[in-house]
Amino acid sequence: MRPMIMFNQVNKWYGDYQALTNVSAEIKTGEVVVVCGPSGSGKSTLIRTVNRLEPIEQGEILFDGLDIHGSSTRLNQLRTRIGFVFQNFNLFPHLSVMENIMMSPVKVLGEKRSAARQHAGMLLERVGLSHKANAYPAQLSGGQQQRVAIARALAMKPPVMLFDEPTSALDPEMVGEVLNVMRGLAQEGMTMMCVTHEMNFARDVADTIWFMDQGQILEKSTPDAFFRAPQHARARRFLSDLLVH
Repeated sequence: MRPMIMFNQVNKWYGDYQALTNVSAEIKTGEVVVVCGPSGSGKSTLIRTVNRLEPIEQGEILFDGLDIHGSSTRLNQLRTRIGFVFQNFNLFPHLSVMENIMMSPVKVLGEKRSAARQHAGMLLERVGLSHKANAYPAQLSGGQQQRVAIARALAMKPPVMLFDEPTSALDPEMVGEVLNVMRGLAQEGMTMMCVTHEMNFARDVADTIWFMDQGQILEKSTPDAFFRAPQHARARRFLSDLLVH
């Protein structure tokens, strides 16, 4: 079975600074990969190359066999199939929660409004926010906004969900409600790539952990092996620094 996402010798620069160096890795269908590492290690850059928010200079990234950065790839079509949840929610402030979720299926996929509304209602139930359908983003807590953002990404029925530090802008008491939604998705078999500092989530939910530093994946292992006996000295230092905090 071909991998859902495949990085093949990916390199990226910002001017003279090399942000990604020869990254090769793959994510299988139904696999949950958590990418961790110190700040500035290239984690967010890597995840943003998957839906072409960041261009790459060398190598290739395949999504379900399609060359993401190929000249013939239709970007908007690609992005409908890759759900992306950002650090800062990115909801439309002038639209209600329900309208935020319905907008892309109606405008991009051409769904009937009635069908889109029904699906949005199911998604709101799934993220525990049915009672907020008519609220506006400014009336929600950060955790609620992020759960709406997840529902909005799911509305396109993507085979893959990407999460770029989805809890780092949240107050601590709201982190759990977002991680619980992500946990549920993982249990349902969603293919997921998550950049996160939440190590308990990584330990519980990930199938595979990628440890990055200085633009490279230095270690790929199961959570059990990674937390019990990391192979790389920098991974050991990262984990011991976390324990200190």
